Amino acid sequence: MSTPVLSPTAATPQLSRRGVLTDIGSVWQRETLTILRDPFSLIFSLLQPLIFLGLFGPLLAGVTGDGLTGGGTLQWFLPGVVVMITMFGTSMTGSNLQFEIMTGAFERILATPLSRAALMIGRALKELTPLVVQALVIVLVATPFGFRVHPLHILAGLVLLGVFGVGIGALSYALAIAARKAEWVFWAVQQTLLFPLLILSGMMLPLETGPRWMQLAAAVNPLTYVVDAERALFGGTFADPAILHGAVAASLTCAVGLWVGVRAIRGSTF
Repeated sequence: MSTPVLSPTAATPQLSRRGVLTDIGSVWQRETLTILRDPFSLIFSLLQPLIFLGLFGPLLAGVTGDGLTGGGTLQWFLPGVVVMITMFGTSMTGSNLQFEIMTGAFERILATPLSRAALMIGRALKELTPLVVQALVIVLVATPFGFRVHPLHILAGLVLLGVFGVGIGALSYALAIAARKAEWVFWAVQQTLLFPLLILSGMMLPLETGPRWMQLAAAVNPLTYVVDAERALFGGTFADPAILHGAVAASLTCAVGLWVGVRAIRGSTF
C-alpha cells in the first residue's frame, strides 16, 4: 500500500504559516527577556496609570457629579487608562529599533531568515505583554472603589487592544526606519501625534460637550472607536454596536500598520 505524498503546493501554505508563527514567537521571546532582566521598569510603568486613576478620577467625578464609591466614573475612566497604556507602549516600539540600528544589531537581525512581519508583530506583542499585568493590577486596585469586574469581557477587550497595538507598533517601527538618520524626528512625530490622538478619542473627558470641531476630529480618529469598544466590554456587554466598530477600527489599523511597516523594511538600506 503506497503512502500518499503531499504536493509542494499543498504543503507550502501550512509550512509558511507555521514558520511565521514560529518567527513571531522567537522575536517575542527575545524581546520579552529584556523585561524579565529589568522588572523594575514594569513596576515603574504602573505609577502613571495609578496616578491618573487616583488624581484625575476624583476630578472627573466632581465634574460629572458622580462619586467614586458608585463605580460609575471608574467604569467609564478605567478602560481609557488601559488604552492609554497600550498607546504609550506600542507607539514607542520604534525607539528600541533605533538603538539597534545605531549599534548595527538590526542589520544582523535582517540577515536572519526571520519573517519581516514577524519582526514587527513580535516586538509589538512584547510591548503588550506587560499590559496584561498592568491591567490586572489596575482592576484589582479599582475594585474596592466600586469597579465591577467582568473577566471574559476584559479578556476580549485585551485581545482587541492586542490587534490594535500590533498596528500601532508596526507604524512606530516604520517611523523609526524613516527617521533612522535623525533620532529626534521620531520623538517629535511620536509625541506630536500621541497626545492629540488620546485627547480626541475621549479617553480622559467626554467629547459630547466639546466644540463641534473636536467632535468631527474624534469621528475620524480610529482610537475613538477602540476606546468606545473597550468601555462597552469593560462594562460587561457584548451587544453594544461600539464593539463591532472598535473591532473594525483595530483590524484596519493592524492591516495598514503591517503593510506600511513591511514596505518600510524592504525598501530601506542600512
